[in-house]
Amino acid sequence: MDVVARTSAPLVPATSNPGHTRISPGGVGRNIAACLGLLGAPVRLVSAVGEDAFGDEALRITAACGADVGAVRRVPGRTGTYTALLDNRGELVAAVSDMAVIDALELDTVHLDDAALVVVDGNLAHDQASRVVASAAAAGAPVAFEPVSVAKATRLADLVQDLFLVTPNADEIAAVTGRPAGEWRASVDDLHARGVEHVWLRHGADGSWMCSRDSEPVHLPAVTATVVDVTGAGDAMLAAWVAAWLGGADPVAAARDGHLAAAATIESPHTVRPDLAEAMHDLMREHR
Repeated sequence: MDVVARTSAPLVPATSNPGHTRISPGGVGRNIAACLGLLGAPVRLVSAVGEDAFGDEALRITAACGADVGAVRRVPGRTGTYTALLDNRGELVAAVSDMAVIDALELDTVHLDDAALVVVDGNLAHDQASRVVASAAAAGAPVAFEPVSVAKATRLADLVQDLFLVTPNADEIAAVTGRPAGEWRASVDDLHARGVEHVWLRHGADGSWMCSRDSEPVHLPAVTATVVDVTGAGDAMLAAWVAAWLGGADPVAAARDGHLAAAATIESPHTVRPDLAEAMHDLMREHR
């Protein structure tokens, strides 16, 4: 569950700030699955939640978005939480991720024979992420990897090879390759040399670069948006890319859909915008 607090005036550190707080289901993998469901793509979420009220609510709302939650395990203890502090502009100031329930997730068997694409997020423990990547390879299913953070990208860096898609920002790709963040083009080349087919490098308000092996990188500008809350924008971005790619779009066209989804999410107070598809359509018409 996401616990997101936003100040109502410029943030003053080391003291109490007036503002408001909302609680809603979150988690990178869950957000992506929920967005995919809202965009009409068939999606199954594999994860774990605690045997608590947060777990009940996360499952109920995710299923209502159209995602199959039958493979989500209920385990003793607390459901994971992501607690974020936003300033009055909606920009992230600090966050705490308590994902112990995911660290304890044990995937005894992973059946991926029916998967058109497997999305792995960096919250998984190394052993479990390794098992998923190996199972996907055995099933012939392409893998998309969302690093989530610098720390988690570092932890799973050795698994970033022979993947279909990797979606880092400049700091995360630096963590994977060991190069400085400013040398992201060389880092992209490193990942291509490792067998990664597509690297979708995110630069926030400066847009993104879709870098496909044996092709020139393509820059995509960010879609102009009024910031309400940035939480979940990157997750919606990847979900829209996946939905478009499943529908036959090429990587660059899919990335354009991703930017629409990110802008639509940024303009909403929801981590996963309930009317995501409609909002993307409206933004597309505005930016023609």
